[in-house]
Amino acid sequence: MEGQHDARPLSHEHHEHHEPDFISAVREDLSDWRQWLSRAVVLAFAIAAGLAVVLFTWVSDQAISAFAAMRSWSPWAPLIWTPCCTAALVWVTRRFAPGAAGSGIPQVMAALSTRVPASRRGLFVSLRLSIAKLLLVSGGLLGGLAIGREGPSVQIAAGVMQHAQRWLPRRSALNHDGLLVAGGAAGIAAAFNAPLAGVMFAIEELTRKLEQRSSGLIIAAIVLSGLMAVSVFGNASYFGRLRVDHLTWSHLLPGLLTAIGCGLAGGVFSRLLQRSLLGGDDRFSRWRARFPVRFAFACGLAIALLGLVSQGATDGSGYEYTRGLVEGHLDLPVLYVTLRIVATWLAVWSGVPGGIFAPSLAIGAGIGSDIAQLTATTEGAAALIAIGMTAFLAAVNQAPVTAFIIVMEMVDGHSMVLSLMAAALLASLVSRWISVPIYHRLAQAQLARLPADTAEPTSPPSRA
Repeated sequence: MEGQHDARPLSHEHHEHHEPDFISAVREDLSDWRQWLSRAVVLAFAIAAGLAVVLFTWVSDQAISAFAAMRSWSPWAPLIWTPCCTAALVWVTRRFAPGAAGSGIPQVMAALSTRVPASRRGLFVSLRLSIAKLLLVSGGLLGGLAIGREGPSVQIAAGVMQHAQRWLPRRSALNHDGLLVAGGAAGIAAAFNAPLAGVMFAIEELTRKLEQRSSGLIIAAIVLSGLMAVSVFGNASYFGRLRVDHLTWSHLLPGLLTAIGCGLAGGVFSRLLQRSLLGGDDRFSRWRARFPVRFAFACGLAIALLGLVSQGATDGSGYEYTRGLVEGHLDLPVLYVTLRIVATWLAVWSGVPGGIFAPSLAIGAGIGSDIAQLTATTEGAAALIAIGMTAFLAAVNQAPVTAFIIVMEMVDGHSMVLSLMAAALLASLVSRWISVPIYHRLAQAQLARLPADTAEPTSPPSRA
């Protein structure tokens, strides 16, 4: 009894020692003007980053509509327009903005590397590159190329966000890396109208952890950027709503087939993209390295032929076909998945700036639809389409949580939460047996662009 009596005052003293003084805490917080200035600057640039993605979305939508109008005017016109546009975009990119090539995600990851000195971060992320990225990707969509705008949104928003560094107080707790993470994730949040996906993308791809002292501000910036898209486009899902009433045991085998099939196909697709972009000793890689503009023209011509054969099904990011599948229209052209994979591969290989998020979702949706028809589960086609989108995206970028959350935002109801999560993890696992993570490897290749005299001597750039 005596021991218990002595223990109570000690516990009480310990508890009182950690209780904050409300008045003092408020006074101390409000008196730190640097902290409040940092918050105001970061949130203001978060709004600017979100609006930049909104502008990018609008411009790219206009470009897609313009190409569709040209195709309706003359189905043969892309045979001239697409290769010329592709060649011109590659020439402009290589001549004026080499840092804007590709998806944009590897550039942001490279800028976060400790190998990159502050004076060289502009090689990968800057306001100038953000403007170039917006125009070049929109030009690719105007040319009918099978590219997406979501990955480029990461580089665009990061370029806007990192510009806030010059306005922050010197002793601000938020450093340049925090701004890049917030900007890159804000690009995903605004592009997909899904702030939660942006937060998970920041943790899963851009950084393995968020610093405790600035994590709240970073998350607030990501959410605020996403709200800019919501305020302009409304609270609608990116591809509409998938209505899945309930799942039964009859969905188990088709679901497994879809997840494993997407894992295999996504792993092969990721490996093919890496092999093509990084080059080799084969004839096509040597031709691409020696005559990049001519190679781009040939890729553009092949893409135009694919569009002619598929009657436009391989044009652009595949948004319209994906939305049609989500809404229950399963009338896909023959060999849609194969033709879209080839069209996306050629567009990326050509060297035109563009992403692979939306094309991957389109391919995954097509695989889910095909398996639904092959297994005669058309009543549950919506579930297999959702699984296919999640699994293929997770297999390509090997970021299963981000892929799961992006598609989960589209599902009307919670009946598929566990199924989508399992599909993403399974497909990502299968993909890792075939390919290394694409963005990490391409980020290492980006580091090879650093001049030899600026890289840290202890950490030379990778040759990958």
